[in-house]
Amino acid sequence: MSINPPTLEITTGGLASDERLSVRLKRVAGEAGLDRPIRHPRIQKSGLALAGHYYGVVPTRVQVLGGTELSYLDKLDPNARGAAARAYFALGLSCVVLTRDEPHKTLVAAAEATGTPLFVSDNRSSRTINALHALLDERLAPQTKLHGVLVDVFGIGVLLLGKSGIGKSECALELVLRGHRLVADDVVKCDWRPPGMVFGAAEELLADHIEIRGLGVLNVRAMFGVTAVNERKRIDLVVRLLEWTEQETFDRLGLEDRYHHILGTPIRELVVPVRPGRDMGTILEIAARNELLRRAGSHAAKEFMQRLEGELVGPDSVVTETATENTKQRDAPESVVPPAAGRRNMEAFGERTGDSSAYIPAVRPVDESADGGASQIKMIDRSSDDSLEAVPSPPDEDA
Repeated sequence: MSINPPTLEITTGGLASDERLSVRLKRVAGEAGLDRPIRHPRIQKSGLALAGHYYGVVPTRVQVLGGTELSYLDKLDPNARGAAARAYFALGLSCVVLTRDEPHKTLVAAAEATGTPLFVSDNRSSRTINALHALLDERLAPQTKLHGVLVDVFGIGVLLLGKSGIGKSECALELVLRGHRLVADDVVKCDWRPPGMVFGAAEELLADHIEIRGLGVLNVRAMFGVTAVNERKRIDLVVRLLEWTEQETFDRLGLEDRYHHILGTPIRELVVPVRPGRDMGTILEIAARNELLRRAGSHAAKEFMQRLEGELVGPDSVVTETATENTKQRDAPESVVPPAAGRRNMEAFGERTGDSSAYIPAVRPVDESADGGASQIKMIDRSSDDSLEAVPSPPDEDA
């Protein structure tokens, strides 16, 4: 079950003062509007708005005016420049960021008159936009909370789901004992990041801790060291633990993929039965290893079924190929191999480098010692014929 919080937002003042912002924003006007909300993680460059085209302008997005937009204002006469600035700031914008050291006085006056925060960045537009996106993605990312356990297994983020008491925390502890890393126990905070990834982390109060029935709350970092925990991990695989029942049908081949959706993002899900005697730690390790193979392009179940279908259908019948004019004679023209009943029969006798279809055999060789050579068979290579012909040799006079 997921808990979806209300839409997140931050204030303009909180954005400018956040220490995680990698560029410095200097406010030059609009102190009265520092409490205006920002609700979108993407900035907006609305250069056309300065020319009077306001369609598509979203006031709750950070507006950025770079060199191109400001150069347009430079070419306007003072009256037109003032009119454009007043109309632009009258849209009720959350804030405006300029990427030029000295802003126009008309922009400063219009921002102060409307109470719109106006900032100047100490970096170029590209770096300023990237820095704003990075921070807004973190502060405004869609979030939810799940009841489960998140473990880093071989670099694969495995989210364990299941009813309370099924053994999720015990599985996580077993994986920690095997050298893997605990991310979150009991409550997993999930947030979405572009282009479609979901990351999980622990609640601040529960970080590094795990609760085991009968033992209580354990500090994994203090007990196993810093390498046994991870603060944050992308969720790559969901494993749902279910009690083993005869009525429940579990996947035994691994051909059908099922997905668990978190924040609208599909993540592959496995349903694993739990019963006494099953080594769940090993099973989860194998699940992570198999996920690594699948991401590398190897799908064991599909490859097995393809081989199985090939065995059931049977090999295609192969007609003995005809001789060609370019066939090279080999040193042993009398050597023969079994009839071409199929590709498997030919492969069983191995390949002969340099042989062509003219030497595909038609008759099994006969042991001369068995009957004194009375029924010897030899091959006749007829380069101009369409087939190879086996004829009996004349009787030996000494026989």
